[in-house]
Amino acid sequence: MSPPAIPSAAATLVLLRDRAAGPAEILLVQRHGRSKFAAGDYVFAGGKVEADDIPDDVERFCRGLTAAEASARLGGDLTPRQALGYWVGAIREAFEEVGILLAYDAAGGFVRPAPDNHERFAAYRRACQSSNPAFFTMLRAEGLTLATDRLTYFAHWITPEEQPLRFDTRFFATEAPAGQAPAVDGHEIVASRWLTAAQAFEALGRKDITLRLPTIKNLELLQRAGARTADVLHGLRGLAVPTIRPRVLQVDGKPLAVLPGDPRWY
Repeated sequence: MSPPAIPSAAATLVLLRDRAAGPAEILLVQRHGRSKFAAGDYVFAGGKVEADDIPDDVERFCRGLTAAEASARLGGDLTPRQALGYWVGAIREAFEEVGILLAYDAAGGFVRPAPDNHERFAAYRRACQSSNPAFFTMLRAEGLTLATDRLTYFAHWITPEEQPLRFDTRFFATEAPAGQAPAVDGHEIVASRWLTAAQAFEALGRKDITLRLPTIKNLELLQRAGARTADVLHGLRGLAVPTIRPRVLQVDGKPLAVLPGDPRWY
């Protein structure tokens, strides 16, 4: 038997927003039907964390988070620079996939779309989709600082060893910046929907959408954490973050994902 594939580092960003009343909505995006991973599924924005996500001077672009602090929050088994790359990767992927940029301008406020910068940032986004280093080219040119201080780390999942394509994924949550609306890239991501956790589960039950196990479990976690966005983020802070690596068993000829803690897990 071949050894398990080595999982690639990945980061996912859960974007939340409040409605006029009721629970917070969560941005779910649909992956292209021909994707190699999670084809057609609704997921949170995210993707691989590449080595070029983390240039030597990466720390200067991160607000309220040092590389050492990032490493400590992720458990200390990564180098500080590698750990900070997860925060950066989550923000970069959200910008590439849905056009939402969690960054502060020189005045200290969130970047806001405006007629005079729309095409410029659209061009930056296209460049980032072709080359990860273009993200830092944009930050330098525009004098931006990433809003790493706004991200709450809350989950860690590793794809089962039985899968040929595997990811070691860290999940973060934050409030979506005001004035920025998601716009899918049309390549990796083909649709987006703002849904409460309850609405997502209802849509799943109707077979309007498909969700992967980590997405389901993290939606349940978000639902338990609170109702409004501030409550959710507060509820997630300080939680223990176990590493969850399901195993896939064959039961009656069908694959069954088994989570740690289940007596069938091995």
